[in-house]
Order: sequence, then structure tokens, then C-alpha cells
Amino acid sequence: MSITNFPELTIILRGYSFEEAMFVMEELAAMNCSVGIEVTTNNDDFTHIITEGNKKFGQQLLIGAGTVLTFSQANQAIDSGARFLLGPQKFSTAIFSLARERRVVTVPSAFTPSEIQVMFDGGADIVKIFPAITVGPTYFQQLIGPFGIRPLMAVGGVTIDNIADFKKAGVMYFGVGSSMFQKVDIQNRNGQAIRKSIQSYLDKLAEVGSEEDESH
Repeated sequence: MSITNFPELTIILRGYSFEEAMFVMEELAAMNCSVGIEVTTNNDDFTHIITEGNKKFGQQLLIGAGTVLTFSQANQAIDSGARFLLGPQKFSTAIFSLARERRVVTVPSAFTPSEIQVMFDGGADIVKIFPAITVGPTYFQQLIGPFGIRPLMAVGGVTIDNIADFKKAGVMYFGVGSSMFQKVDIQNRNGQAIRKSIQSYLDKLAEVGSEEDESH
């Protein structure tokens, strides 16, 4: 898979039951919007969620695995149908090789300029800066000086209140977790609230895109 088709916004499903995860995916699929779904490996049913999610919603949603810490987890995720792998740390050469062989997008994490370069040199398609809120949008602006625009993803503390600032700073991709939904809306299967929350993020990103187009 090429990152030219990788969605701007990835929604992180961490700590959800199988039923809750299926509910969120169903609501997103019905919206017919381009988003990624990251199913973290610390969900007990992560392989089951990825497998069934792809069966039901794989045409509408890009479903992958997050919190990939080991080669074993990467292998399990890919066997389950994950189309991308994210981790909170650097990936090993073995994980990069496996992903390349299976044509899966890799998004390891880095924090310093040196770490970012090491991950791109190792084969990363996108490098995740985590936790992004610790350094803020200005950090991404500073990186553009020596590196130019690179495929970086901001994850960790990205909210509806700051996502536009990150995008204006040159961030290409975003991962949003607990701030995306109210837990009670998931528990109560409040589809309208879920869709409204997602749409608010997509609208914010679209607004920045429109402003940038007008300024050129």
C-alpha cells in the first residue's frame, strides 16, 4: 500500500470491547469518510477486531494495528489483515522487513531529529512523533528547516482544540484516541454523537486545507 492513499486522520481504538469497536467502525463506515482505524494490541481481542472489522468494513475503512511492540505482534496483526502498523517506539529491522514483504505501511515512533532520520532510513513510511503534545506544533515547524516536509504523524494529546495548529505547522497525519469520543456515547451506542465528534475533526482539518489553498 502507498502512503499516497493513507488517510489524514487515524482513530485509535484502545480499551474497547469487540462489540464497542464494531459499533464505532459501523458508524464510521456509514459516514463514507476517509479515516484509518488503529486497533491497539492491548485490546484483548485485537486480532479478532481487525479480522472482523475488515470483513465488514474493509471497503470503507483502512484498518491497522497500534501499540505494536514486538515482531510477534506485528506478525499476528498482519495475519489478521492489518494494513498498517503503528508503534510507540522504533521498529526493528525484522518488523520493517516483514511489513515490506507483506506490503503493509509502517509507522514507528521517534522523538528527536536523529531518531526520526534513523526510522526513515530503516524503512518507515511515516514516522509518528509521540507524545506530540509534549513538544507542540512549533516542534514540527522547526523540523521543516533541516528536513523539509516529511510524512510525520502527530499522536498523543491531539484534540479538537489543537489539531488545526498542528496541521498549520506542517503535520501531514494525525492519530487521535481518548479525546475523540465520550466513553458514555460508546457505552450507550449513541451513533449520532459519535458521527458528530468525527465530523468535527474532519471539518477542522478541511478548514485549514481551504485556508492554505486560498493563500497560494
